[in-house]
Parts: sequence; structure tokens; C-alpha cells
Amino acid sequence: MLPQLLLLATSAEPDENASGVTKLFSDFGIDPPLLLAQILSFSVVAFLLWKFAFKPVLATLEDRQRQIESGLKYAEEMKAKLAQAQQDSVAIIKQAQREGTTLVEEARKTAKEFLDRQQQEATARANDLLAKAQQAVGLEHKKMLEETRGEIARLVVTTTQRVLAKELSEAERARYNEAATREITTK
Repeated sequence: MLPQLLLLATSAEPDENASGVTKLFSDFGIDPPLLLAQILSFSVVAFLLWKFAFKPVLATLEDRQRQIESGLKYAEEMKAKLAQAQQDSVAIIKQAQREGTTLVEEARKTAKEFLDRQQQEATARANDLLAKAQQAVGLEHKKMLEETRGEIARLVVTTTQRVLAKELSEAERARYNEAATREITTK
């Protein structure tokens, strides 16, 4: 069909009685059938380029633009998450420091309480030992006093017997010995 149009356009001769548009075309050297064929050819080429070249290239460019925007958005999200993670890590570190300080203070307090308890127990044991030692000393003192009194009473009786042996009777001597022993043991 296109070749037939071209043939028609080249075979037609300009008519002198033709309209003003045809005269205008012929004055400028424009052949209307050839112009029509060129317009049609240009339209077909433009349509084919648009359909198979520009449209896929534009779609690729749009897809690429969306990927870039998505990547930038993802980068911004990651930047925000990183900042949040850093803030969280700082908060966690501060919390750990506070807990560590609390644990150290509790350990110190517990150690002080334990030391105080141990000192109190040691003081109580020492006081018990001292009291027992004082009791033992007191008992030993009483025992020694009793032994000494007994020994003194025996010596007094023996001495008295020797001194008074010649002048006292046996009954008086026994009574005197008993009285001396009672007197010494009661003091």
C-alpha cells in the first residue's frame, strides 16, 4: 500500500487550477503525497521506537529510580535504627554500671555485717572464756582457801596440842580443837 501511494504521489502533476493550498505547496517545493508518505513512515518509526525502545527504557529508569529511592529509604531507616541501637547500648551500659555499683555496695555492706558479726562472736567467746577463767580462778581460790584453812586449823590444833598437852585434859583438848576448827572454817 505504501509503494502505491508513492507512485500516485509522483505521477500526479500539479494542476494550474488547483486550490491555494496546492499552489502554496508547489511554491515551497513540497510534494503532498511524498509528505504524506514521510509523515506515515515517521509515525510508524516513532510508534515502534516508543513501543520497543523508549517505553522499556523509561520503565527501566522508573524501576531504577524506585530502587534508588527504596535504597535511600532503607539507608535512612538503618541510620535511625543504628542511632537507636547506640542509645539503647548506652542505656544498657549505664544500667549495668548502676547494677554493678549496687552489687558492690551490697557486697561491702554484707562483708561489713559479716565482719561485725564475727567480731561480736569473737568478743562473746572471749567474754565467755574470761568468765569461765574467772570462775575457775574463783573455784581454785575457794579450794585453796579451804585447803589453807584446813591446813592452818590442823597446824593450830597441832601447835595447841603441843603447847597445852601437858596442862589440858583429853576432853578439854578435843573440845578446844573442835572450836578452833569451826572458827577457822567459818571465816
